[in-house]
Amino acid sequence: MTLTEGVVHGSSCRNAWPGHIQDPASQRLTWNKSPKSVLVVKKIRDASLLQPFKELCVYLMEENNMIVYVEKKVLEDPAIVSDDNFGPVKKKFCTFREDYDDISNQIDFIICLGGDGTLLYASSLFPGSVPPVMAFHLGSLGFLTPFNFENFQSQVTQVIQGNAAVVLRSRLKVRVVKELRGKKMAVPNGVIENGVMPVDLDAEVGKQVMQYQVLNEVVIDRGPSSYLSNVDVYLDGHLITTVQGDGVIVSTPTGSTAYAAAAGASMIHPNVPAIMITPICPHSLSFRPIVVPAGVELKIMLSPEARNTAWVSFDGRKRQEIRHGDSISITTSCYPLPSICVRDPVSDWFESLAQCLHWNVRKKQAHFTEEEEEEGGGGGGGGGRGSRLGLSSCCPH
Repeated sequence: MTLTEGVVHGSSCRNAWPGHIQDPASQRLTWNKSPKSVLVVKKIRDASLLQPFKELCVYLMEENNMIVYVEKKVLEDPAIVSDDNFGPVKKKFCTFREDYDDISNQIDFIICLGGDGTLLYASSLFPGSVPPVMAFHLGSLGFLTPFNFENFQSQVTQVIQGNAAVVLRSRLKVRVVKELRGKKMAVPNGVIENGVMPVDLDAEVGKQVMQYQVLNEVVIDRGPSSYLSNVDVYLDGHLITTVQGDGVIVSTPTGSTAYAAAAGASMIHPNVPAIMITPICPHSLSFRPIVVPAGVELKIMLSPEARNTAWVSFDGRKRQEIRHGDSISITTSCYPLPSICVRDPVSDWFESLAQCLHWNVRKKQAHFTEEEEEEGGGGGGGGGRGSRLGLSSCCPH
């Protein structure tokens, strides 16, 4: 799979007029060879997804002759086990187990059935390069799942043919370094949870090192403690601030519409190369969320004065405690997630803002009647709520 971009006319981009900056909508999906294998990610224990899942898999296998991978526990659903009509199809699946099998080099593209969580889960399965992801909205929110399932056959066919736009959603590469503190860490047969690179145990320095790929955000919070969290934030080796509050969120542009948005951050289009730092309930009136360049390296540690430990999670998973001496290093990953668009990256994003978050939804202001216009816009006390809020251009004497 490759991504093709529109031609930039004139001289090189570096010297081009700003109007010639690369259009995000020009990123297109192009296959080097026809895709043969697809991973289907389905929300577990959701009865409403069984029929769409069966229809999709039958279409992929029988109509397109594709190899379909699914997680083993998906086929262990009693409703699928007891369905005799689905039996012949079920035998054709390739299965894997999340914590044991590496399928990262066997998948051409991914189809998600469910909500945004299915996309986050799919991301966690690929610590390196991620295949293109086509996400169907069959969950609750669906900000990251733009496709409707009603006409899935034609949409899947277009993707297989390479007729689709793509947005590259940046991910965060996170490195957690922990003190061993005299305890031996059990490593089950050298296999670590998906999304985590192999643990590096260095006996000389007494450190445990883990790496994660994160699509939405890294959250550092005070956990069950009643005290404020107290963590130092470094940028490229320089201390920039100490967070005193409930915690801090480090998010990608994709994650800016998730927890960060609820914490008061701005929403950033996924094509913008950036990392967002958002405090959670800071004990300061001036601590605003900030955006830093994508190429910087952040390092977060407990402050020496911290009264308690902190807790960290990665896209809501793998939650763990951070103690004095531990560190969390965060930078933009070299492996973004290619998300397939319904139309294009810009149109899809604004559609999600409107449909999922009801961005800037407000009842339209009524226009003036001819009588009100003749009276000067109703300035004599009937100017409406705007004038009473001090929004009118008329000043009272």
